[in-house]
Amino acid sequence: MNDYARRTERIMQRIQELAAISETDQGITRTFGSPAWREAALTIQGWMQEAGLHAWIDNIGNVRGRLAAAQPAAKTWVIASHTDTVPDAGKFDGLLGVVMGLDVVEQLALAHTPLPFDIELIAFSDEEGCRFHTTFLGSQVVAGTFKYTLLDSKDAGGHTLRQVIHANGGHESQLPADALPRQQWLGYFEIHIEQGPVLYEKQVPVALVKAITGQKRVALTFTGTGGHAGTVPMDMRCDALCCAAEFILAVENTARQHKDKVVATVGQLQVANAASNVIPGAVTCTLDLRSTDEKMLLQVSNSMQETGAKIAAGRGVTFEWEDVQVTSPVWCDESMNALLSQSIEDTGYPVLSLTSGAGHDAVAIAAVAPVCMLFVRCFEGISHHPKENVELKDLTAALQVADNFVQRFISAHSPA
Repeated sequence: MNDYARRTERIMQRIQELAAISETDQGITRTFGSPAWREAALTIQGWMQEAGLHAWIDNIGNVRGRLAAAQPAAKTWVIASHTDTVPDAGKFDGLLGVVMGLDVVEQLALAHTPLPFDIELIAFSDEEGCRFHTTFLGSQVVAGTFKYTLLDSKDAGGHTLRQVIHANGGHESQLPADALPRQQWLGYFEIHIEQGPVLYEKQVPVALVKAITGQKRVALTFTGTGGHAGTVPMDMRCDALCCAAEFILAVENTARQHKDKVVATVGQLQVANAASNVIPGAVTCTLDLRSTDEKMLLQVSNSMQETGAKIAAGRGVTFEWEDVQVTSPVWCDESMNALLSQSIEDTGYPVLSLTSGAGHDAVAIAAVAPVCMLFVRCFEGISHHPKENVELKDLTAALQVADNFVQRFISAHSPA
């Protein structure tokens, strides 16, 4: 077995081990702050320590491992991805970047490679945002952009973010100390499955990312009048669910009109006090808007808000719109992408440049540092689903590219 085959096999074994850590018996679910999430974090921390890194878990639950440069005042280059999942997830989203990153950094430690900068490997605690409906909690803390008003946010069970942090051994007062100061950042590198079909269809194992779409998450509330399903005439109803349904179809229609520039999704819908013989009186739902065109993102958002208010007024329903999260489109660093492009060419593959429609922790880090990303081919582009998969040959190719890229980056920042 050659060295890359051995390393690839171990990466796959570790991904399988982490995939077995779940809140549910069927599928994979590791929600931020859950016992399964904590177990995965401790497992990764142990692997970092075995690799010779100084490893710890910070107050928001990020697992962090540091390989230090000889110079005490060196800047920090971060390699990272995330460990939390959506419900009933696949094995590779986030975890691939963490486990591959660990393998690459471990090779540097074993070879005693002289580093002109510190390398910090981070397994971010919450990228998906499933529990508190806001993404990038872990990476925002490291970037120093965490919004402390989120501490009072509640999950579906009524637990606040503050309580979840305490339950996992952290404290909100220490979050500022977990940030890397802006002047300390050198750059950021993330490996991630594509979560789309382009590489799969083209039979190409890797691609560099040129941009990440901007995103807006909105919480919506429709408040009508509940009533008896058998006694209130149809023309006298203020049905919150029918109002929400009309709005959801309007969202789809608006997004289709701008299908080359924007996507829109209503992913959660909750009917308060739902019963088969009760007219729905209150409905909450979520709206997810994404675009690489910031002006289009704002234009479509404003249009949908106006449409929702108009539909609700016509039905005698109250409509509330609350922006939960807004992120601007991010463009990846040209100098790092040039090195990444050369690394892909060196490995013998065509250089593809893709835009990511999915959000990544790189979005949060881009506020304080240059970022770049390497996409890895996944089966049929499927993600956020148990069928998510990466073939060994593509993993090997990505590992070779990552090794080459890291060495190029080290050389570019080493004294002549």
